[in-house]
Amino acid sequence: MVTLHTNFGDITIQLDFDNTPNTAANFFSYAKSGHYDRTIFHRIMDGFMIQGGGFDIHMQQKATLAPIKNEANKNQANKRGTIAMARTSDPHSASAQFFINVVDNDFLNFTSESANGFGYCVFGKVIEGMDIVDKIKKVPTTTRAGHQNVPVDHVVIEHVTVKEE
Repeated sequence: MVTLHTNFGDITIQLDFDNTPNTAANFFSYAKSGHYDRTIFHRIMDGFMIQGGGFDIHMQQKATLAPIKNEANKNQANKRGTIAMARTSDPHSASAQFFINVVDNDFLNFTSESANGFGYCVFGKVIEGMDIVDKIKKVPTTTRAGHQNVPVDHVVIEHVTVKEE
C-alpha cells in the first residue's frame, strides 16, 4: 500500500502486483524513493481524472527513469477510484506520472495491441480517501506554464509513505 499525504488529506492506494507486477513495482519504487514528495497534482479535470507525479510546485518537471512496458492488456478497467499510469501517445511511454479516475473512463481501457487501442494501465485502486479525491477534483483550474487544467492553488503531495506487505 502507498499513502499520498496531500495538503487536502490522505489517499491510500492498494497496488495490484498480481495483475500488473511491473507497473505496480515501478510506482512503488518511485514512491519509496521519495520521488513523489513535494510534487503536485498538476492536471485536474472533474468528470475525468486528477493527474500528478511529474511536477514540483514551480511546474518544473522531475527527472524520471526509463519508460515501462504498458500492461493495460491485463484487462483492468479504468473505473472510478482506480489509479493508472499517464503516458504520451506512445503506449509504452509511462514513467512516473499517474492519474486517479474520478469517474468510470471506459474509453481508456485496452482494446487491442495497437497505438490507438492499448489503453492506460490500471495498477491499483484507492482504498481510503476517495472523499479527498472528490475534494481535489473540484478545485478551480487555470492554464500555467503551457499546461491546461492546472489548479489555481497548489494541490501538493507533501509526503508519501509505503507499507510493504
